Amino acid sequence: MPTIGWFEILIVVAIAIVVLGPKDFPLMLKKAGSWIGTAKRYINDIQNEVSNIDIEDEKIEKVEKDNKKDE
Repeated sequence: MPTIGWFEILIVVAIAIVVLGPKDFPLMLKKAGSWIGTAKRYINDIQNEVSNIDIEDEKIEKVEKDNKKDE
């Protein structure tokens, strides 16, 4: 998998400044940061839900085992 170095990032930033203009570039960075933050929160929420489901499944299995032992 190819790696992205500082030089490639610098080229992308320079092209973005030329295409968007120096006035709109900070606004684009703010929007991109907002989108990335939203995506990270969404993924984190999904991971938490999956973890909660696993914990609940383990609790249910434990209760079922305890019930079988009591019978």
